[in-house]
Amino acid sequence: MKRKYSVIVFDLGNVLIPFDYSIAVNKLNKIEARLGDDFIDSYKRNYHIHRAFERGDMSEKEFLDSMLNIVDHKIDAETFCRYYSEIFTVNEDVAALLPILKKKYMLVLLSNTNSIHYRYGYQHYEFLKHFDKLILSHEVNAVKPEEKIYRAVEAFTLKASEEHIFIDDIKEYVDGAKNIGWDAIQFKGYDDLIKDLKQKDIL
Repeated sequence: MKRKYSVIVFDLGNVLIPFDYSIAVNKLNKIEARLGDDFIDSYKRNYHIHRAFERGDMSEKEFLDSMLNIVDHKIDAETFCRYYSEIFTVNEDVAALLPILKKKYMLVLLSNTNSIHYRYGYQHYEFLKHFDKLILSHEVNAVKPEEKIYRAVEAFTLKASEEHIFIDDIKEYVDGAKNIGWDAIQFKGYDDLIKDLKQKDIL
């Protein structure tokens, strides 16, 4: 007998909104040669700062102070926030599934993200209106694949773990969901997602 679902949980980055940090790198390189290249190298080396900000363990001011130091204060905080966040596009095919799925399922967005990306990068996207709830890492003080962030979804839905199915591009986060009893699909593209959803009788 096939599993019955009541909640579909979507990741955001690289599922609904592909992102490309090279856009920000190129803008910084136009300010000064190699500024963007040096920034992204340092950003990756200091990824723990990014992760602490996503988890809500670091304030926006602390994060911005750190980032502006990396770019040697060649730009101001407002410009940094824009460059740092103007990296997203919408996967219109995946976004178009939301109103269809919404007819039968509760929809929740679950994302490792931060307040700057939310405010400057994606809060204006129309597709967000289809979600019953946005569970954002910096608001719940937990990041995927930590159990706490998946449980934050359940605290909202009040549904059994096995009634949730999660769609994420990162295997580690898919496995984190499965470890607490959810079903999950690793997103590899729209066509594969459609096949997976049909196979599970969701579409």
